[in-house]
Amino acid sequence: MGNREDLLAGAKRCLYTKGYARTSIRDIATEAGVSMAAVGYHFGSKEALLNEAFRQATLEWSEEIGRALAGSTGFEEIWAGIIGSFTAHRALWAATFEVIGLAAHIEELRADLARNLADAREGLAYPFEDRDAPPDDRTRWAMGSLYQALLTGIMAQLLIDPTTPMTPQDITTAIHTIATTLPKPTGAA
Repeated sequence: MGNREDLLAGAKRCLYTKGYARTSIRDIATEAGVSMAAVGYHFGSKEALLNEAFRQATLEWSEEIGRALAGSTGFEEIWAGIIGSFTAHRALWAATFEVIGLAAHIEELRADLARNLADAREGLAYPFEDRDAPPDDRTRWAMGSLYQALLTGIMAQLLIDPTTPMTPQDITTAIHTIATTLPKPTGAA
């Protein structure tokens, strides 16, 4: 690996152990085994390096969860895979919520999160789609948005209280119960 790759790997480790805001250039350089000047040379700033490290870490998780879910069938099996990924990626989820909080003040982070959200919506809708009757684009977007909201909320709950995790069966029961109380969508036949 070269200095650039070492810096990215070191920045990811710092994100996981110290978080975004508490990581210094010195922390990253020490973790990467390179000089602090290398951060500026390769990335321009600590923030640009941390943003790229966060992007890569999120992409790696997304690809991993995509592979894990590729063979999953059924609503509860898919959610079991998603919830199961939390333990191995707890530090990434902690960093994610920190970054979400900072996004209101750092435009580059907000823009990156918005791009990731668009991909997440598409990626989360697909495993749940009826292959024989795929939804239209707006319905797929709505499904992906709801699944993303569930995912984010479940991960937040696991960070706060890992002792009482929501199970896939809990999700099924809750959605089914809620769905039976909903009126037909406006404009539905």
